[in-house]
Amino acid sequence: MQDKEEERSLVNVENKLKKDGFTQDFTVVNGRLQTIGHTSEKSYAPNEITIVDFYRFEGESNPDDMSILYALEANDGVRGTISSAYGTYGDSDALEFLTQVETLGKNLVKKHK
Repeated sequence: MQDKEEERSLVNVENKLKKDGFTQDFTVVNGRLQTIGHTSEKSYAPNEITIVDFYRFEGESNPDDMSILYALEANDGVRGTISSAYGTYGDSDALEFLTQVETLGKNLVKKHK
């Protein structure tokens, strides 16, 4: 039996999401969500994105390890993830972008499970 903590590690959740089709890695640049690491970089405004799911990770021994992994889908079908630390070390650009997505009413769909 797999250890419960091991199941919920960031790496394991990312691997599961990749198997579910969330293959792109995203970042936020100049207020737009952008694919990274591919020959064709696309970018999206908040109204072009849906948050499909999110996972929160808390560092038990080190508060610096706190992060959130978001599973996102763009209006053109591109699916991927973005992770951001929260608290003191949070990525303010990513958090601001994702807050705009939530404000637009595209909160949580959870249709990939």
